[in-house]
Amino acid sequence: MHVRNTKSKSLILETLKNSKQAVSHEKIQAELGESVDRATIYRVLNRFCEEGIAHRITGDDGKQYFAACLKCQGKEHRHNHLHFRCLNCGKVECLPNEIELKLPAGYRPANFNGFISGHCPACA
Repeated sequence: MHVRNTKSKSLILETLKNSKQAVSHEKIQAELGESVDRATIYRVLNRFCEEGIAHRITGDDGKQYFAACLKCQGKEHRHNHLHFRCLNCGKVECLPNEIELKLPAGYRPANFNGFISGHCPACA
């Protein structure tokens, strides 16, 4: 299946890669303004998650955040790290430490969503 590389897709990918933190759909929409509509952003972000370009984080606030993947290949996401949301400034970031998951025999993880909220170093 051929996947087109559209201008919208390129803008969204550039926004994800340039961000130093995980970003919500709303933040991407605000940054891109009227150049890309809401539905396109949702569709592209979902495709990025399916393709291993980005990963989705469901926060303790119920929002979904997206961050660019670094080591993922295709549908196999290769990261088991925690995510942190600052209760003061609202920043959501991927923490660098990988966590080793030890599941009982026969279990195979497809997704990991470890989330912590508190105060970042700048707000602590």
